[in-house]
Amino acid sequence: MVWESRRDSPVTRHDHNAHSDLPIDAMAPDAALSAMLRAQVLALDSVTPALPQFARAAALLAEVLGQGGTVHYAAAGSSGLMALADACELPGTFGIAQAQVRIHMAGGVPSGGVMPGDTEDDAAEAQCAARHLRAGDLAIVLSASGTTPYAMAFAEAARAAGARIVAIANVAGAPLLAQADVAIALETGPEILAGSTRLGAGTAQKVALNMISTQAGILLGHVHDGLMVNLKPDNIKLRRRAVQIVARVARVADPAAQAALEATGFDTKPAVLVAAGADLGAARALLAEHKGRLGACLAALAEKPII
Repeated sequence: MVWESRRDSPVTRHDHNAHSDLPIDAMAPDAALSAMLRAQVLALDSVTPALPQFARAAALLAEVLGQGGTVHYAAAGSSGLMALADACELPGTFGIAQAQVRIHMAGGVPSGGVMPGDTEDDAAEAQCAARHLRAGDLAIVLSASGTTPYAMAFAEAARAAGARIVAIANVAGAPLLAQADVAIALETGPEILAGSTRLGAGTAQKVALNMISTQAGILLGHVHDGLMVNLKPDNIKLRRRAVQIVARVARVADPAAQAALEATGFDTKPAVLVAAGADLGAARALLAEHKGRLGACLAALAEKPII
């Protein structure tokens, strides 16, 4: 199926500046910047009505990842950059296996800051990218207008493959939303810089993705006491953070936390249990028994201390 370009779509509603009678280029710099800030804040008003859909999307994401499926982010342009940011953070923040996270941007991930605009119209590329989807996978597809050909074609292919779909658009009733198991409409309205969806629409999309993926991490047991207990500490900063996390959760001093992390190869969850008194084998067994949830593991360890 050939999808119409969002540039010609009658449902595109980001091209008229309704924020002020005076265009931002006619304002003094301070006034223009204040107007831009107000527009960004107003864009977030679109998030609250969508919270029930966020909860459904997070539950679906956690279910798919927990069952070994793959999440595929797909989008073009600014929406693609929002998707890319979320996808790239999942392995480091929540310890999601890299093989379970895929990003599909129209034209490919930009190299050297080059992001051609015409690639969003390439439905054939989207269909090719979607050939890796399987039943049991999840596609998170974004388009500000909800009509972008790349996004539409990817969603259609995902549906044909038996994958489930979370769709995010900034126009209610957009065609993309009709493809979805979970449809999220973020009605951000016209942009203060007419047509530039990297502004209000992009802000709302980024917030939505942040919240959905973080809630999924909670559901998977990768957040404990507000801490990233499944982070992958692959640099100096994150190793220091891991020491702080282990020390706080296991209630030990930093040197004991450091020793536990070294004993587990800097695997944060087992390190917490080792610091709390378990040997490495028992720590891994507890995590397997309680599906990676540290609270339940620590409670079990307290009831039956490992000697």
